[in-house]
Order: sequence, then structure tokens, then C-alpha cells
Amino acid sequence: MPGTVLLLAASPLGKGRLVDAASVLPVLAAVPPAVLSGTDTANVVELADPLEPQAVLTRLRAAAGAPGPLTVFITGQLQIDRRQFLPHLALARTTPSTVRYTAFPWHWVREELRLRAAGTTSLVLDLHADAETWDHLRTRPFDSGGNSAVYGRIAPPPPRRTVAVPSYMKAVATILRSGHRPPLEQLHQLALSRIANEGSYGDLVLTPSAVPMPVHVPRPQHPPQVTDPHSAISAAVQAERHDDADALAAHQEQTAVRAYGPGSEQALHWAEVRADLAMFAGDPVRSCGTWLGVASARLAAGQAPSDPAVEAAVDRAHHQWGRIADPARARELAPTLAELRARVPGRREGALDHIQRHLNQLQTQSRSAQTAH
Repeated sequence: MPGTVLLLAASPLGKGRLVDAASVLPVLAAVPPAVLSGTDTANVVELADPLEPQAVLTRLRAAAGAPGPLTVFITGQLQIDRRQFLPHLALARTTPSTVRYTAFPWHWVREELRLRAAGTTSLVLDLHADAETWDHLRTRPFDSGGNSAVYGRIAPPPPRRTVAVPSYMKAVATILRSGHRPPLEQLHQLALSRIANEGSYGDLVLTPSAVPMPVHVPRPQHPPQVTDPHSAISAAVQAERHDDADALAAHQEQTAVRAYGPGSEQALHWAEVRADLAMFAGDPVRSCGTWLGVASARLAAGQAPSDPAVEAAVDRAHHQWGRIADPARARELAPTLAELRARVPGRREGALDHIQRHLNQLQTQSRSAQTAH
């Protein structure tokens, strides 16, 4: 099965740039796609100094949805959102005061990759952090999700008025240009050894053992051919067997509820999977309702409204609610959504007002349809 490779290099334009991220792309692009991926054939997508977070999200989402192994190479700089203290990948237009609106939230990486089958996703990272972000990361784990094998480094800010070179990623690319792709752990160690003389001992080194491990989910008892439920669900979705996919996820959810409780991370994970499956099946009512339930459960368990998992659940519920064409069904879900939006306003201003505006729009469309008949 062919692999997929996403090459992403991003850093701000102007004096806010800490690293010349895009300089590594010509070296990576010179590596044969199959070597970058470690598969017989591979599709490569390249993003150089993107301007908009949504553009990055679109490419990442498409790559995450591709079958087969996925390898994501990311070079750039990290900056902190000063309101929620969440790390973001700075993009071309990012400044310290606009991180929340112009940079790519790092937890979106985790969210987009979480449904992929275990063992199929690798991240190779060469990131530089500004002083504020560096202080933040030294006391908090850098979470890229439990489903991905993560290798690389996060470097402290370079000296003032200096633009750093992505030396770790250039070392990776140089090794791969030989035409041989060693196992990622070996590739990682080789790259670190090549840059050891550059004063990189203060870097935060990223390896799979340094990130949270995947949550253990009990193996399902039915059907007995299923060894990796995520793979089986993905295959069912790709074959458009949406009912089968939901049945598999529902079984996993029930098993997790019995083993760990309804508010456990294990159970909530499978509820989130079912919400996404409803979206894939074109059922925004069920998807919205499920995301609302996940958000409510997380808040009830004591998670803060600013927690990325809570915010993501409400954002996704809101997005799916906006796709509901039936005014009656939209009105049924609107009070719960509005209540959650009041507690979890999210990253975009005016989200609560949007609910009322959209309800008014649906009401107008409903009246027009009745008049026409």
C-alpha cells in the first residue's frame, strides 16, 4: 500500500522569524518519495510558509485520511497563545499578539491524527521555540497524541537578531538522500549525532518514550477477526459501510464503559470516534448530539472550559449543528449548544451570536418553503 508524506515548513515573515524553516524543503524534496515514506511508493504534499491555519488543517486532514503509512515532517517555530497558554506552530503572518488567530494550534495535530490506526503514523519534528514558549515547555509535556511515533527536537530561541538553521531536519534529509531509510529511531540518533557539535545539548529531544503512550482499549469479543478496531473501522468507512463502522465503535464504547466507567477517557475516546463516524455518514444531527454529550461529560468530570479536548468537542458540535438542514432538529439541539457555547466560547469570536443568527435563517427558509407550497 502506498504511503503518504506531508512536508510542512512554517515560520513568520519579518523580524519575528526564529528559524529559516523553508530552507530545508529543497533538501527534503530531493529525497525520493518512497525513501521519505519507507514504503514502495508514496504521495508527497509540500507546504512552504503557509499563510492561513485553515489551509494547513485542510492538508493535514487530507493526509490523515489517506490509507497506508503516514509520515509528517514539520519544521518551524512554536509560540504560545497568551490567553490559553497552548503551543501553536507560527505561520507566515503570526506575531506574538496574533498567535491565537494566525498560527496553527498544535493540538489540532493531535486531533486530526487520533483516528488513525496505531503504528501507521510518524512525526519527524525540528522546532524552535521563542523564550516564552521555551519556559512553558520546560515544565509541561509536549503532546502530539498517543497514536503517533514522534521523533525530533525542540530548540531554545537562538541569540538575538539571529535566524537559526533547521539543522536537525537538514541532517535527517541528508541521511535520507543516500537512498536508504533506516528505522526512525536509528535515523533520529544519526541526525542528533550530526548536530552534536552545534551546541544542541540543551534541546528538548522528542522520542516515542517521551510522549504519552496510547490508551489501552480491551480487544473486542465480537467479531473475533478484529485485532485493531481502528483499522477495522477505517476500512468500513472507506468501503462506505457506515453502519458496520458505527457498530464496531459502539461495541468498543460499551466495553470501555463497563471496564472504566462512562466518564473515562477510554469511553469518551470511542464516543468521539462515533461522532466522527456520524459526520462521515452524513448525519450531522447524530454527530452534533454526540459531540455535545462528549463536551458535557468532560465538563462534568472537572475539565476546564479552556481544555483543548473540551473546546474541540464544542467546536465540532457547533460545526455539525450548522450543517443541519431541518429547522426542527436544529432547534432541538440549539439550547444545549447555546448553553455549552456560553461556557466554552472557543477561538472564534461571536460563536454564541452565530447560533441565534443561524436559527433565524433556518426559520426564514422554513417560512419561505411553506409559502411556496
